[in-house]
Amino acid sequence: MNSNQEKAVVLLSGGLDSATTLAIARQRGYACYALSLEYGQRHAAELNAARRVARHLQALEHKVIRIGLESIGGSALTDQTIQVPEALSEGIPVTYVPARNTVFLSLALGWAEVLGARHLFIGVNAVDYSGYPDCRPEFIRAFENLANLATKAGVEGERFIIETPLITLSKAQIIRQGAALGLDYGITVSCYQADPDGLACGVCDSCRLRARGFAEAGVADPTRYADPMT
Repeated sequence: MNSNQEKAVVLLSGGLDSATTLAIARQRGYACYALSLEYGQRHAAELNAARRVARHLQALEHKVIRIGLESIGGSALTDQTIQVPEALSEGIPVTYVPARNTVFLSLALGWAEVLGARHLFIGVNAVDYSGYPDCRPEFIRAFENLANLATKAGVEGERFIIETPLITLSKAQIIRQGAALGLDYGITVSCYQADPDGLACGVCDSCRLRARGFAEAGVADPTRYADPMT
């Protein structure tokens, strides 16, 4: 790390969007600290992917914090009794995890304050996304305001900035940008119900958005599917 480099905390799920976000933060010259959350999600494949991505993109540190969002449930991603939908649905889908990005950004904010980092990167997207309310620009602006009101650093004039480099991009544009930065998408996992080996189902909302993005980007899709016919 160069002593003149600004530090940034980057939320890293192991999926396509967060991996691209880390690649962008690194390309912009930040000293990157990756943060992943074991929040009670259906599978560990995405956390394994996050570890691969953090190594691939040379994050200075990769921290995994355990939080038990499965204890409150309310989402197909944290409650095994709620089925992951295999067709597009109207409105906010059951894969929405209550308050997830609020919790994630709060933890990233705490670590950033300890590190002396003022930039927090999150790979939210308001174009090709599943309708989650905590992926919208309005939410990001509100959280950034909160971050600067609720912290010692913010009160003392060290402004926090929530960076959302993907928020206005289509999935195809995201993929093209990551490919141009040399990101190996084959090591990422986006599937909501991947198997223990990280093989994707090919039918959930996240898989469909990912596959369509690669097709529209004109980039070969390296996703490994559980069903080779998918």
